[in-house]
Amino acid sequence: MKLVMDWNEWSDLDAMGIAELVRNGEITPREVAQQVSAGVEALNPEINSVIEIFDDVVKDPLKDGMDPEGVFAGVPFLMKDLSSTVKGRLQEMGSLMMKGNRATADSFLTKQIRNAGLNIIGRTTTPEFGLCSSAENPDVYITRNPWNLDYTTCGSSAGTAASVAAGIIPISHATDGGGSIRIPAGVNGNIGLKPSRGVFSAAPNSSDLMNVVSAQGCHTRTIRDTAAFVDNCRGGAPGEFMPYWKPSESYTEQIRRDPKKLRIAVSHEWGDYRATPHIVAELERAAHFLEGLGHHVEWVVPDVNLHAAYEAQTSAYIMKFAQTISNILEQKGLERPPADLIEPMCIRVFEEGRFASYAERARMQGVFNKTSRELATFFEDWDIILTPVMASPTPLLGTKEYLTISDNPSVYNWFENLWGIFAYTSIANLCGLPGISLPMAEMENGMPFGIHALARQGDDGLLLQLGAQIERALDGKWNHGRKPAVHVSEI
Repeated sequence: MKLVMDWNEWSDLDAMGIAELVRNGEITPREVAQQVSAGVEALNPEINSVIEIFDDVVKDPLKDGMDPEGVFAGVPFLMKDLSSTVKGRLQEMGSLMMKGNRATADSFLTKQIRNAGLNIIGRTTTPEFGLCSSAENPDVYITRNPWNLDYTTCGSSAGTAASVAAGIIPISHATDGGGSIRIPAGVNGNIGLKPSRGVFSAAPNSSDLMNVVSAQGCHTRTIRDTAAFVDNCRGGAPGEFMPYWKPSESYTEQIRRDPKKLRIAVSHEWGDYRATPHIVAELERAAHFLEGLGHHVEWVVPDVNLHAAYEAQTSAYIMKFAQTISNILEQKGLERPPADLIEPMCIRVFEEGRFASYAERARMQGVFNKTSRELATFFEDWDIILTPVMASPTPLLGTKEYLTISDNPSVYNWFENLWGIFAYTSIANLCGLPGISLPMAEMENGMPFGIHALARQGDDGLLLQLGAQIERALDGKWNHGRKPAVHVSEI
C-alpha cells in the first residue's frame, strides 16, 4: 500500500497540521488512517502499544459517526482500553478476566471525541484496571518504551504514551487517577495534561462524585493539539453531580499569548519524599529557564500535610478498585476473583477494600477536603508549583515492586513504594487541580523526563499558556529536538 506521505513528513505534523491538510483537500481521513495503521504494523512488534486496529473504520472513517466537520477533520485517534467505552468494540482493561468484554454504547466523552472530528481507529494497552505503573503482565502484554526497549513506558496510559512518542499517531486518549496521563508522558517525551475536575465527563457509567480522583485527557506532541482537544471535547452530560464549566476564552486563543509574569514555586521536597540529585539538577535547569522567560521563580516547600494526603489516597484507591472488581464479579456471578485471571495485587486490594465502611470513606473525604483547602491557600501566593514528574528514574521492565503481579504481601507497603517514585502527581487528583507534564528534561541515560507543573483549580488554560510560551522559546523542539530509537522515521 502506498502511503500518503513519507514518515519524516508525517512525524513532523501534529494533529491540527494533519487536519489542515484534510480540510484543504490535500489528503483524506482514510489515507491518514491507513498511515497510522501502517505505523502500528511496522512498530507494534517492538513496542507492543496497540492492542487492536479497527480495520473497518480505517477503511470507512465515517462508519462510526465521526463528524468530518469537527476541528480535527478526521485525524485518527486511539482509545486507551479503559474508562470511556466505544460502542461495539472490545474493552478488556488489561485483564484476562475481561477478555471478550464488549461495550454496548459510546460513553459521553467518546461522542464528544467523534464530534470533534477524531476518528477512533483502535485501542491502546493499559495495566490491569489501570491500577499500577506499567503495562507488563507477560500473560497479557508487555509495552516497551520506544526510547529504550529495556524500560517501561510507565502507566497507566502505557500504549498511548508509546504510540505518540514513536510517531505513529499525533494524539491519543489517556486517563489519570494519580498521574497516569502525566507520568507516562514524562518518561516518553510527550505532553500530558490532567485537567481540572469538571472538564471531561465520565458519563454515563460514572461521575465526579463516584470517581473523584480520576480524569480523562490525551497525549500530544504540541500544546495546540492539547488545547484543541480540551476546547472541543469538554463538557458535562445531562445529570452531572458536579458543575461543568467553560472558560470565557478558548484555550486555542489563550495559548497565542504569553502569560503574565508568573509566581512559580519550585520544590522536589514532597512530604517524606525527595528526588534524586540528577532529577533535582534538571528541575533547577527548568526553573532557570522559566526565570529567563521573565517569571519569578523561588524554591518553596508547600505547607501541606502530604503524609496525610498519601494515606487518604491509598484508602481512596483501595476502595475504588475493590469496588471496580466487585462490580465485575457481580456481573459474572462470582464471589471471589479467580487467581488465574486477576493479578495478585488486584486481588489483595479487593480483599482489603471490599468491606470498607462509610466511616472510612468519610475520613478519607475529610483529609481530601483539608488538603484541598491547604493547597488553595498556598495558591493565593503562587500561580504555579513546579516539580519533577517523578522522584526517581524510569524503571527497567520487570521491576516488580511497582507492578500488580508483585508478590508483596502488603497492599499498604506496595502503595508506599508507588508514592516513593510517583510522589508529585497524585495531589492534583485529590484536589481536582490541573497538572501538566512537559518534555523539557532528560535522564542521565538520555531518556526523556517530564517537568511537572500544577495550578489552582480551573487554571488549566494558564498551564497551557505557559506550555505554549515554553514551546515557542524552544522553537518547538521538545526533548531537545531528539526522537526515540524506535520511531516511524526509521521505517
